[in-house]
Amino acid sequence: MAFPKNFMWGGATSAAQIEGAYLVDGKKESTADLMTIAQEKVGRKIGYYPNEFYPSHTAIDFYHHYQEDIKLFSEMGFKAYRFSMAWSRIYPNGDDQTVNKAGLEFYDKIVDLCLKYKIEPVVTIQHFDTPMGLKKYHFWLGRQTVTHYLRFAQTLFHHFKGRVKYWLTFNEINNMSTMPWNAGGLSLNASEEDKMIAAYHQLLASAKAVILAHEIDEHNLVGMMYNGHFSYPASCRPSDVWGNQQFQAKMLFYADVQVRGYYPRYKLRELERLNIKLPVVDGDLEALKAGTVDFISLSYYLTHVCGEKTKGIVKGLNGLETGYKNKYLVKSAWGWPIDPLGLRIGLNQLYDRYQLPLMIVENGLGAVDKIEDGLINDDYRIDYMQKHLQALEAAIEYDGVEVWGYMSWGPIDLISASTGEMKKRYGFIYVDVDDQGQGTYKRFKKKSFSWYKKVIATNGASLRDNFREKGY
Repeated sequence: MAFPKNFMWGGATSAAQIEGAYLVDGKKESTADLMTIAQEKVGRKIGYYPNEFYPSHTAIDFYHHYQEDIKLFSEMGFKAYRFSMAWSRIYPNGDDQTVNKAGLEFYDKIVDLCLKYKIEPVVTIQHFDTPMGLKKYHFWLGRQTVTHYLRFAQTLFHHFKGRVKYWLTFNEINNMSTMPWNAGGLSLNASEEDKMIAAYHQLLASAKAVILAHEIDEHNLVGMMYNGHFSYPASCRPSDVWGNQQFQAKMLFYADVQVRGYYPRYKLRELERLNIKLPVVDGDLEALKAGTVDFISLSYYLTHVCGEKTKGIVKGLNGLETGYKNKYLVKSAWGWPIDPLGLRIGLNQLYDRYQLPLMIVENGLGAVDKIEDGLINDDYRIDYMQKHLQALEAAIEYDGVEVWGYMSWGPIDLISASTGEMKKRYGFIYVDVDDQGQGTYKRFKKKSFSWYKKVIATNGASLRDNFREKGY
């Protein structure tokens, strides 16, 4: 069987990481626009610093290069393209009563061009870019933000009816526990109570958006998006196994609510112990129950090791700090463990838990690419992706996991969410711009471009060289 006949091969990006033009045609600032580039051993700063560089302000200038870029995606053979529509481009302040027509027109061009090339648009409604105009409501701490998000979502569902079928309500919603500024405008040092209240509002907004999407167009399919924080116990010592289970519960509860329609008992007991009271009002629980998702999408980059020493969730520059390292895995240049088999394990875990179709909407290798003799021979990226795709094929063919599609992160170089760097490159397409926004912005194909094109053209058959010999 291998990959299904209509498997959705493609790539994924976000508005704040590629578009640039951050104040063009009526757009206003979002939380992403207040994040500086990270410095050596110093993370990204948040706020207004006159002498600092803000990568999202220019990014890779997709706003003016979208025709060229989508044409390149089509040349690779993309069947799907996952991207986000910037809330602050369509409702500049977040709570505007009227839409910014120039913002909708820009996304009209993106969607129509994708459809021209027979590329299925997969749209993320919010991807780490809450409008700064919502600060007066304390961003996602305020219930008013739910109302304004739903106006935004409803506008998208109506405007793109018949053109966009696949929707994701929030990017990596469980990042409210790990990167609260990115996820919802909360301080990096936000209390657990604030994070859980903001998460509640996003879960409620997601459920109500699902209901709206189905009411407006019965053909809409709406998914959640989970940051794939899969982990192994540090040892077979029961306390380590329990520590690992507790870590996974902190992540998976987000999916439990969106898939099952209610807060699991283990989470309610935890909130009771912490004396955290969720701001539930009449009708909320019914909305959560009615607004369950149609599928699960996820990102996957690495796995963690957790155990007795793992206390809470601490975000480091290069990912979560759990108190343990995996000595059996090699790491990327940014310290992320490379674990192809972990993808297969994670897919099985999610499918066994929820029995809903899955879609991988982020997976890739951030690395420094060098141009030598006019070429970028990124064999390290090909090796990374080949092994992950072989693990994905095994999950589908041998394990029976239902996976609708695979969208790499990102098909074109873009600014890193964790560091704001350009030198941490992911793409099959190189963009000539550096960490300070200097360069020609010209696009060049890397060696991986033709490799991925062949993978898509053969529906994954080209991955099967030595497939069984490698133990997948």
